[in-house]
Amino acid sequence: MENVIVNYLEKPDIKDPILIEGLPGVGNVGKLAAEHLIDELHAVKFAALYSKHFPPQVLVGENGVAKLVNNEFHFVKSSDKAQKDLIILIGDYQGMTPEGQYELASKVLDVAKEFGVKKIFTLGGYGMGKVVKYPRVLGATTTDELVKEMMEYGITFPKGEPGSGIVGASGLLLGLGKLMGMESVCLMGETSGYFADPKAAQAVLEVLTKILNVKIDFKELEMKAKEIDYMASKLKDLERTMTEGQEEDLNYFG
Repeated sequence: MENVIVNYLEKPDIKDPILIEGLPGVGNVGKLAAEHLIDELHAVKFAALYSKHFPPQVLVGENGVAKLVNNEFHFVKSSDKAQKDLIILIGDYQGMTPEGQYELASKVLDVAKEFGVKKIFTLGGYGMGKVVKYPRVLGATTTDELVKEMMEYGITFPKGEPGSGIVGASGLLLGLGKLMGMESVCLMGETSGYFADPKAAQAVLEVLTKILNVKIDFKELEMKAKEIDYMASKLKDLERTMTEGQEEDLNYFG
């Protein structure tokens, strides 16, 4: 097996599409956002990417059928002239090594170039280390012009420390895409990073759908967010109970 293989199910007839990446990462924000976008826009899978750089395993579904871990390309062909065709990349894993990350990102960009992609949006989470009630969407782009354009959508561009960066596919696709002449934007939803964060995913999607001029329903993400909030509150209650119990023990032995 080669290091990276792309198996096509079909070659879709799409024109000047925008590439959207949503692979697993901090809070699984990008993955949740991209998968929800696929469901809402009824995107069609057209290719699968397999690689030695993924963990050596298969995933077993509820029906007992196993599949080799991979990344998947889905497409949306728009019937509205005000909207662009889309290629949406989702997947089970990112590369396990720096070399693997570079090879995988390069292959993704080869696919993008084949279909005439000129603009990329990568989606991810921005770890805050604490629960965020109202997540902002932070951004990074490859040009000054794009920074000004994205700020009009309410995206925050933090003034980070010199040398601060974006790790993984969301960052590499920006950097390598720029070398290939593609404009790129990274959208990151603020998240604790402790668990999958549908609230941050929704914040990212609310911005992205405005940029793309598409409308989708957020009910499913809102339901998932309520479930996560409920679990978080239960964990807080458990921590409080344990802390109180420890204090009582200390008082007893004092």
